[in-house]
Amino acid sequence: QVQLVESGGGLVQPGGSLRLSCAASGSIFGITAMGWDRQAPGEEREFVAAVTWSGGSTYYRDSVKGRFTISRDNAKNTVYLQMNSLKPEDTAVYYCNANVLGRLHWGQGTQVTVGS
Repeated sequence: QVQLVESGGGLVQPGGSLRLSCAASGSIFGITAMGWDRQAPGEEREFVAAVTWSGGSTYYRDSVKGRFTISRDNAKNTVYLQMNSLKPEDTAVYYCNANVLGRLHWGQGTQVTVGS
């Protein structure tokens, strides 16, 4: 079993910042990458960012490049998503995911709401 526990969501004004964290535990030997997806109400889930576990290569969807930064702490089995210059369109439930030996695992999600 792989457990992913997200934290750090909340309500923020446009232009503000939030930092999401996701801690992985359980049967995580062989983890190759972790990342974040999001799903807004009435929309499909979409890729946001990912980081490879060994080399630390990062990937972002175009709309968050320059505003979001994904990072990982291998020792803590934790991935972070620093979100700056947040926009109302970033409002969504953000889901952490981990690729462990080719199988994707998902967290429960954390709500991010950007509004006044």
